[in-house]
Amino acid sequence: MRFTSLVIELIRARPRLIVWIAVLLQAAMWLFVALVFYRSPPGTLATLLAFGREYQVGTDLGPPLPVWLADIAYRAAGGHMFGVYVLAQLCEVATFIALYHLSRAVVGSQQAVLAVLLTMTVLAFSSPALDFGPLVLARPLWALLLLHSWQIIGQGRGNAWFAWSIEAGLLLLTTPAAVFLLLLLVVFAVATAGGRRTLRALDPLFALIVVAVLALPYAVWLMRAETLVLPTLPEVAELNARALHAAWLLGGLVLGAAAIPALTFLNSGLFVAKGEEAPIIYRPPVEPLARNFVYFFALAPALGAVLISGLLGLDAVVGGAGVVLVMSGLAVVVVAGDLIAMRRARMLRMVWAAAVVAPAAGVVLAVLFLPWTGANEIATSMPARAISDFFDDSFARRTNHRLRAVAGETQLASLIALHSGRPHLFIDAEPARTPWINQAKFSETGGVVVWRASDTAGTPPPDILKRFPGIVPEVPRAFEWLVTGRQQLLRIGWAIVRPKGT
Repeated sequence: MRFTSLVIELIRARPRLIVWIAVLLQAAMWLFVALVFYRSPPGTLATLLAFGREYQVGTDLGPPLPVWLADIAYRAAGGHMFGVYVLAQLCEVATFIALYHLSRAVVGSQQAVLAVLLTMTVLAFSSPALDFGPLVLARPLWALLLLHSWQIIGQGRGNAWFAWSIEAGLLLLTTPAAVFLLLLLVVFAVATAGGRRTLRALDPLFALIVVAVLALPYAVWLMRAETLVLPTLPEVAELNARALHAAWLLGGLVLGAAAIPALTFLNSGLFVAKGEEAPIIYRPPVEPLARNFVYFFALAPALGAVLISGLLGLDAVVGGAGVVLVMSGLAVVVVAGDLIAMRRARMLRMVWAAAVVAPAAGVVLAVLFLPWTGANEIATSMPARAISDFFDDSFARRTNHRLRAVAGETQLASLIALHSGRPHLFIDAEPARTPWINQAKFSETGGVVVWRASDTAGTPPPDILKRFPGIVPEVPRAFEWLVTGRQQLLRIGWAIVRPKGT
């Protein structure tokens, strides 16, 4: 009897089970990393939560939906970051499940598994896993939009218009790149006979009304805030530098998807003994419209985003790599043909698992060993809970009032704003960013001003002393990192601005 790997047989017999197992294991891995090795939120997540506490229709962070959802998840978890991490992983799971359903409609259930597994390697390297925000929330919304767009254009399912309109409206409330992504959907619909046929019905008009209703509050805020500024194109002398920058961005996307060509090369016939029969993953023939749909949305978002980012000189790809590369795995599967031979299945499993686990392993190794090199500090190793508890308790003991606002260095102030009392964040260096509080209100309610202490006296930096001329610095408070190593203790200088009337 010819031996066939159990995984291959499960892909043939229970494809949906394989997808769920792989996706849930990856989510569990990242949640484990967060609970064990994260003592403070990654990236700018603490600032996002401080903004979310205010429930503004719009901020300089972008559309409000990610900010609101992050605060809701944080409150639902009892003021613990675990709720936000779970929300980020739910977005990850929803992305892959939506991609599986789309892939199944195009290449069948068995090869849809391969498309999801390949895409997991891409998103593992190219997009954040726990740093919830617009880049994370936009992934499942874009995947669902693509799924329902194919159901409308390719399968003629008019009942998908309602879900499509809701997802389009939510995407507009998630990321500024939504306009670019929705424009790509319109271009594909107009360019194909099936798309033009669907646009002649009344359903698109009703969907447009739903989208407008959902996006209207944020659009009104944009007009009132006068933030609708048209981007300026670069001058001729800057084109070479912008083109080079775009090439670097494109190289970053290619590097993020490097696991796909590696797996493809290992699955080639170069490493197979002569006469060996490899198990086959079969699919029905892919119709031309479906092939064009996959190729278009695998290439157009990535190339368009790189072009826009290069012209505007943006530091990152518009929409995020996790959005523009979400169809890359399915595109490779479509190119591979109706019959995909799984050669050296054990080696493929090992390389795939290494690609998925490597980012999480890199985070763990960085947390444990980087402090011993004396290199840059790791933001997630800050003791966020101890920091927020200390300053909240100190303010309450000194003033007999609850801490209502915190200012100073934004990163430290955002961590203090995570306390259960949820004080307001005041970005005193850029007060327009926090319109819910100003210098006069901060002086009235009182609060804590924090900064990185550079000496034992806790002397405030000149810019903070200029904005708060009357503060009296306290003795700096030292906090231990998760792994101290050769790093100095985290010393935070601070001062109390007492509420008026006390």
